[in-house]
Amino acid sequence: MESKFIRILSIVATITAVCMYVAYIDQIQKTWGDATGPWLQPLVAGINCTLWVAYGLFKRERDYPVALANAPGIFLGFLAAYSAAF
Repeated sequence: MESKFIRILSIVATITAVCMYVAYIDQIQKTWGDATGPWLQPLVAGINCTLWVAYGLFKRERDYPVALANAPGIFLGFLAAYSAAF
């Protein structure tokens, strides 16, 4: 029972995390080109996601839901920070 609950929870949490990072696309579109915006939060999110992906992939018993959930945040977080700063 608990393992089924944990499996469902990990799927829901993974989908939610991916949606959270995909939401950066709106910020990227708004700041691409002439406009600038807040860059610190997406930069820290990109760093945070890099660390969580490394954790998920490098621990002895790999944690693929953690790695998968945070993978989009690496690219989108750094891209949002870059587009907001420049």
